[in-house]
Amino acid sequence: MEMRIGEALIGEGYEVAHIDLMIGTKDSPVGIAFANALSNLSQGHTPLLAVLRPNLITKPPAVIIPKVTVKDLKQAELIFGAAQAAVAKAIADAVEEGVIPMDVAEDYVVIVSVFIHPKAKNKHKVYYYNYGATKLALKRAMQNFPDVETVLYEKDRSFHPFVGRKLTKLWDPPYLQIAIDIPDLNEVLNILRQIPDSDHIVYEIGTPLAKRYGSEVILKLREIKPDSFFVLDLKTLDVGNLEARMAADATANAIVISGLAPIQTIVKGIREAEKTGILSIIDMLNVENPVERLKKIKEHAIPNIVELHRAIDTEGVAEVPWKYASKVKELGVLVAVAGGVRPENVQEAISAGADILIVGRAITKSRDVEGAVRRFLTYMKPDTDQFRIMTDF
Repeated sequence: MEMRIGEALIGEGYEVAHIDLMIGTKDSPVGIAFANALSNLSQGHTPLLAVLRPNLITKPPAVIIPKVTVKDLKQAELIFGAAQAAVAKAIADAVEEGVIPMDVAEDYVVIVSVFIHPKAKNKHKVYYYNYGATKLALKRAMQNFPDVETVLYEKDRSFHPFVGRKLTKLWDPPYLQIAIDIPDLNEVLNILRQIPDSDHIVYEIGTPLAKRYGSEVILKLREIKPDSFFVLDLKTLDVGNLEARMAADATANAIVISGLAPIQTIVKGIREAEKTGILSIIDMLNVENPVERLKKIKEHAIPNIVELHRAIDTEGVAEVPWKYASKVKELGVLVAVAGGVRPENVQEAISAGADILIVGRAITKSRDVEGAVRRFLTYMKPDTDQFRIMTDF
């Protein structure tokens, strides 16, 4: 008993072909689903066998399931014609070329889900796109593509074409985090327009901005930077779970919880962040011993990031914020540093163990915002896809 799964998308426009495919032996779940598909006609999408020509099914036998309800004769002709023949030819060629071993072809059945857009018109494109997509899906199924390593490698590098964006994760440090504390939305939007796009930039919604406009100010900023990673700096001191949920509802990628908050508050915030799929950041501003505080927190929950933060009002008299970076990093978290980060000391901070460099006024108050950002980006890695040509695999 064997079952394999494949998927492929080929083409463009209304004739684009998207194939979801299962192939397995007749005694596998695929064989049962195959029989059910042909015998149950009440499912809304009329199944049909793949045929090379009338009276000649392909081997292994294949049942085609349209993903879109057939609404008129023109659409029916594309399915009961171009797509039907394309799928059959792709399967037969896959056997001839050894993708499906010939000696077991009689033991297999195939279920092919076919997408035909209601506005598709060109039957030649429908035929060639569905042929190519079926053949590719079969090859992937028989090779068990993708393996887990490929999925983990691509999950933060790729994006769905119909979404047009990817969900950013902090998997490739160091990062430049731009802290936006300016409580004037028009000024903030103007600054964002000047900042070059980069996979290694994180945006922080500073506490003053969040207090004035609320958590959902992020949605306004996403109109300009839709793909970006946004940190909501609420400096949570109480009701950690409630504020973490507020951050997630506002589409934040991370929430900042104060390290001065009660341990119970911090733990609730971390756990709610985990539940909603966002990251938790513990801000150690005014915490006397960040390392010991983190050890106490870790007895109950593990944050994603610890921020070593020197306050603006103590710049010039307090120690550099990355003093404890290496010791904090040993506890298995990413380390962010804030307060006095400048281009001339970025390398020092990174060498000390910093994963995220938080910069505010040195960028947001610069006369040349783009130039200021680029000076910091010289210390970051190239963009994820800068040196790849993206098609598929």
